[in-house]
Amino acid sequence: MSQAPRTGSVAGLDIPLALPIGAGWVEPAGTRQVIFPYDGTVIAEAPEGSAALATSAIDAALAARLEVESVPAYARREVCLHVAAAVDAARAALEQLLVLETGKPLVDCRVEVDRTVHTWRAAAEEVGRIHGETVPLDVLPNGTGLIGFWLRKPIGVVVGIAGYNYPLLLASHKLSPALAAGCPVVVKPAEPTPLATLWLLARVREALQGASAPVVAAQLVTGGAEVGQALTTDRRIGAVSFTGSAAVGHLIARAAAPTKVLLELGSNAALVVAADADLDAAAGAVVRGGYYASGQACIAVQRVIVVESVREPFLARLAEVVPRIVVGDPRDKATRVAPLIDARTTSRVAEWISRAVAAGGRLVCGGVGADGRLLPTVLMDVPDDEPVWAEEVFGPVVAVRSVPDVETAFALVNASRYGLHASVYTASLATAMAALDTLEVGGVVVNEVPGFRSDVMPYGGVKDSGIGREGPRFAIEELTVTRMAVIAPSPRRL
Repeated sequence: MSQAPRTGSVAGLDIPLALPIGAGWVEPAGTRQVIFPYDGTVIAEAPEGSAALATSAIDAALAARLEVESVPAYARREVCLHVAAAVDAARAALEQLLVLETGKPLVDCRVEVDRTVHTWRAAAEEVGRIHGETVPLDVLPNGTGLIGFWLRKPIGVVVGIAGYNYPLLLASHKLSPALAAGCPVVVKPAEPTPLATLWLLARVREALQGASAPVVAAQLVTGGAEVGQALTTDRRIGAVSFTGSAAVGHLIARAAAPTKVLLELGSNAALVVAADADLDAAAGAVVRGGYYASGQACIAVQRVIVVESVREPFLARLAEVVPRIVVGDPRDKATRVAPLIDARTTSRVAEWISRAVAAGGRLVCGGVGADGRLLPTVLMDVPDDEPVWAEEVFGPVVAVRSVPDVETAFALVNASRYGLHASVYTASLATAMAALDTLEVGGVVVNEVPGFRSDVMPYGGVKDSGIGREGPRFAIEELTVTRMAVIAPSPRRL
């Protein structure tokens, strides 16, 4: 039985001050300050892990692997439903906690909590759908008299590494499919945002204990790159699931090989405005899709490619609506853009804006405010090789360019090393289908923001945006392997 850890209170929630490693809670060697990005205040001292603790977690997961795999489906379903209910019950407090540790506006934190509940419920539903098929071996002569079928079996220990922008949700997309599949899982939250994930792990362990399942099935280690390296390079694990930047994802893929890796990486998501688009809706989509979570979302609108014939009326609408976006304290329900996760990130985005203008881009609105904080920004005609066009900004910046036609627009969408999501605004079914056929991305969205994501759909990208798919059903497929059974009812004789 797992002993209850020491806790501290943040936003009315009891946050563990120890790390869930092995069957208990391990006292860390040190702590790390968690900072409220809006005003720089310290909201908590979180436990800090180490490479040695990461190895201990893998050791414990491996020792319990067979026991975790044998947990029956009904118990795995109960675990997922219990966690969903626990998150739902703590909804208001979790929203406040997420605001404090991420600095995201309250409205976006509410969305995160809601999606987290749905993700755990979806994983519960998928537990009963992990099955195989019979194989007609006798379609070939050597299979005559044989019985064949395949099953899906857990891949082994899963390492899940989450990003800072949606810590509760992203951790849930690592934990829930792994547990549903019967895999022990070790989670590492991002360094700036460990609190919601620590709270979540405590709830997961309560659920495991309540279902008479081994609590060691879910472990968590905090820390920096050395912890991540210890987790991802251990040859004994079955899979690594990582959400973060392309640069770090590439390092993990190389270091982890030949271990299976699932990478949900960066993007510079494009929104195409066709000549027949509803321009008011398209401009509204840029506002909704470009600046939610203060632009700190991998499928936030970053590039807007508008057909030349509607360039001016579209820009006029955009210049009118973007300055209305409320900037300020993320605790205020009216705020849509707040300070980014830290000063270093803010400085980088500000520098990229300055570079784009110096290179010939035009600042339509926004930029850096008098207080040094970023405003919702629109840039026009940024050169191809500038970072705000070519790389992932991860801030409240949208770059607009016009092209002669949608064919050129689609080619420009594809002229990127990224390929996560893209969208097109059009009244034409033909254009919509052409986008689906042409765009080199993991998801094509028509007449909605590229940031649309339902947590039950397959989610992931191509090219430098990653490999593999999330969403409980599809992640479970990634975290299980087929095992073929061939049975001869009677032994064959010479």
